[in-house]
Amino acid sequence: MSDIAGDDGDLGVARLQPVGGITKRLIDIVLASIGTVMLLPLFSLCVLGILLTSRGKVLFRHRRVGFQGRHFDCLKFRTMAPDAGERLNEYLGSNPRAAQEWTETRKLKGDPRVTSFGAVLRKTSLDELPQLFNVLRGDMSIVGPRPVTDEELKKYGLQVPAYLACKPGITGLWQVSGRSKTSYRERVMLDYTYAKNWSLVLDAKTMLLTLPVFLGSDDAY
Repeated sequence: MSDIAGDDGDLGVARLQPVGGITKRLIDIVLASIGTVMLLPLFSLCVLGILLTSRGKVLFRHRRVGFQGRHFDCLKFRTMAPDAGERLNEYLGSNPRAAQEWTETRKLKGDPRVTSFGAVLRKTSLDELPQLFNVLRGDMSIVGPRPVTDEELKKYGLQVPAYLACKPGITGLWQVSGRSKTSYRERVMLDYTYAKNWSLVLDAKTMLLTLPVFLGSDDAY
């Protein structure tokens, strides 16, 4: 992947604090605490729906890369069948176009692993509610780059420092800029832009755009 134009400034320098520093962290704690309490009934409905429609654990933990390369378990409500790995391998092996889509975006439209209730959770992004606990633990922020795996981070090329300068976010520029319709390179550019131009105003605008995008978009899958 080619470099993205712009002066990286101090993004490539080892940092003691992620982008936004203590101010952003305090706001994260307040918002995540309020959100967790207010959304408890919704949490309960999601848990009940998962238990009634498929077997397996309620929460899914996936290893992601955080600030300065520190790994953490990103929490989501489980949206996939217990044999998701086998389903994926069989589907990609028999569908070259899907295999290409997976290679390019790490996502699939009509993913055979997703349960019926899981599709609803993904469509509404309710599967990401448990990430509020990631925010309270300090692994994530309310707003930031989309949390990626080690394999995905390799696609960031020269923009890896921009990603590692931030805490990954529950929402971010990618989520309010087309989501699954954006290419991977566009995602990288959005993460770079966020890291380079972070401000409280940018975070506030992103949060204000998040709810209508999630409720009215067909882009999530």
